[in-house]
This record gives sequence, structure tokens and C-alpha cells, in this order.
Amino acid sequence: MNHRDASTTAFVEAAGSAIEIDGTTVEAVADGFWSLEPLVLSLFVVGVAALLVGGWWIVRWFRRPPGIRLQRILADYDEVTVLMHPNPDPDAMACAMGVAAIADWVDTDATLQYAGEIRHQENRAFRTVLDLDLEAVESSSNLATDAVVLVDHNTPRGFTGAQSVEPVVVVDHHPGNGTGTRFTDVRTDYGAASTILVEYFDEIGAVTPDEESSGLELSPELATGLLYGIQSDTNHLTNGCSRAEFDAAAYLFEAIDEDLLERIANPQVSDDVLQVKATAITEKRVEGSFAVCDVGVVGNTDAIPQAADELMHLEGVTAVVVYGEKDGTIHLSGRSRDDRVHMGEALRHAVSDIPMANAGGHARMGGGQLSVEHMQGIGPSSGVDKAEFEERLFSAMAGER
Repeated sequence: MNHRDASTTAFVEAAGSAIEIDGTTVEAVADGFWSLEPLVLSLFVVGVAALLVGGWWIVRWFRRPPGIRLQRILADYDEVTVLMHPNPDPDAMACAMGVAAIADWVDTDATLQYAGEIRHQENRAFRTVLDLDLEAVESSSNLATDAVVLVDHNTPRGFTGAQSVEPVVVVDHHPGNGTGTRFTDVRTDYGAASTILVEYFDEIGAVTPDEESSGLELSPELATGLLYGIQSDTNHLTNGCSRAEFDAAAYLFEAIDEDLLERIANPQVSDDVLQVKATAITEKRVEGSFAVCDVGVVGNTDAIPQAADELMHLEGVTAVVVYGEKDGTIHLSGRSRDDRVHMGEALRHAVSDIPMANAGGHARMGGGQLSVEHMQGIGPSSGVDKAEFEERLFSAMAGER
């Protein structure tokens, strides 16, 4: 009896030769296994080994921190496009800065692009003070590369052909179903997407310029941008924050440039913005603790959310919606500090039966757009006038729609 047969016999005797598995004895199973052709047996062993090794690598890959995984994915490309949402705000621009810094560290060229315009004085100051090189796009053919990284939104929009773009990476904190083909990190419980980027830098082991290291550098401009991105999306860490926002701010503190931060935070305000704010204050309609105001035709739609912010300072007011018109489109902006009012859902319900209208957002902040023509009745609806529309807004905030 050879060594193989002796081992098999000993095993069967130890286990009990009378044991059966579906009518087959253990001994029969063992004999069947050893009777396989050597080539088949070898292929079987190799297959099992490959499966184990592949599974180990998969587990090891997904156990890596997301910042490390993003870094390695970016390293696979010679160049990428970092795409912000239309009319990017400081959070979007800060995220784009962060991705570009990681890409540069792995010798990947990054082009920062956006659709729409940068109009809000805070957004213009952010771009100017931090000297950002940003490119506008009007169609998918304007994208600098095929490899697209989406930041602060998870579905491409705002330009012709946006629906055909398949991003390789998505980093966001807004609700939505958009995903990247290679990497998706959407954290809807976070107050700002910049917070996610800060965690990436921590995971990668970023250093400040004065530290003795050749690692990824967290420059004063980048640290300042990320901190202001967090501040702008959380109303200076007072609205919609998670613990992660405070941890991120603490991580950035030593690296920020206070002068740059002050210049971004206190830009000059244009006359039309002040006029819209004044209209919101004087023409508001208040019912209980809710306020609604039509500010009329506006030249700068970014003045509408600023007017909504202004109305939130009114004593006794817990939720507000401000709307105005530009180029045949009504723009809505809502704010809430009332636990009973999910502002994004309230706006969505208010416009739900108006064709081509869209609205949504977070519990504390929301926005939307609708065509004046569709609001007046073009298409399958009977239309609503502004008085009825305001009743809808009040009803939606009260949870009656």
C-alpha cells in the first residue's frame, strides 16, 4: 500500500467507515477524488488556488481606505477631467482642487471643468483668491478627456450630451443614483463633499509644506479651500453637519491661510443682490412660522438663495422659500431650520404636477426650477397662477401636500 492509500485508509477509519453522505461512504468519496486523472486533478488544484488568491486580493483591495483606492485609480490614467456641477460653489471647487492635487501626486494631469457660470460673489471670490484655473463646457465634446471624475454631484448635467457621459469616479454627498464605473463614494449623511476629500488626504498621509517629508502636500491654498468648502455648505458649521465636518476642520486648521480665508468669506456685494434681498425683506408673505416671497424678475439668480438666507434671520421664521424669474424660468430656493419641514421634499411636492419642473435637496436646504410657460398651463396641466403657487408652497412646508 502506498503512502496515499495508507493516508486515505487511516482517515476513513478515524472518521468511521460506516458514515455516509447522500448514500456514499466517505471512503468512496476519497477514492473517487484520488482516482481523478493527474491532469484534471492538477487543474482542479490550480483553480482552487487561483480562486483563493483572487478572493484574497479582492478583499484586500476593498479593505483599503477609499483615499488610497482613489489614488491608485487616478494613477492608471495619463489625464482626467474633474467635472463640477453647473454653477459650481466653494464645496464643488474645493473638491476639484483636492482631486487635482491627488492626481498630480501620481503624475496624472487633471483639467478642472464646469457647466454654467460662476456668478455668486462668494464663488467668484473663491476662484479669484485661490487662483483656480477652471474651464467652462457647453457640450460633452468640450470635455478635456474621456476619463471623468464627478465631484459634489453624482449625475452629469447642465451641458449638451451630459447623459452620455459615464464617469469613472464619483465623489458626492447629495442623494442620487449616479455611480462611477470604477469608484463611487456618496455619503449623504455628510454636510459637505469637501469633508470626504479631507478624509482622503488623511488616509493618504498628506503633509503640510513645513513638514520634512516627500509625501502628498496639503498646501495652504488647498487647506483653506477645503475648509471654506465645508463652511459654505454647512452655514459655517451650524447647519446639516455631521461629526466628520468638525473632525475635518480640526485636521485642516494648522495648514490654512487666515488671510485667504478672510478674503473669500467677505467679498463685495453687487447692487442687484442687495436689491433682491431688500425685496425679499419688504415683500415677504408670512403665515405662522413660514415665509414665502416672489422677488420678481432678477438679473442674477444667485441672489435668490442669498435672499432666502437673509429671511432666515427673521425672528419667528423657521422655513422660507424665495423665488424669482429669469429668461422664462422660475428659480426656487428654500431654507429650513424646522424639524417638521424637509425643505427638499417640500419643494419637490410643490412642483410635482407641473410639467418639466424639478426640485429637491436636503432637509435644511433645497432648490428647483420650472418653466413659466408650463406653470401657466402649456402642456398637459391646467396651470397655476402665482397666488395658487404660493399656497402650494405653504401647504408643502406644512406637510399638507
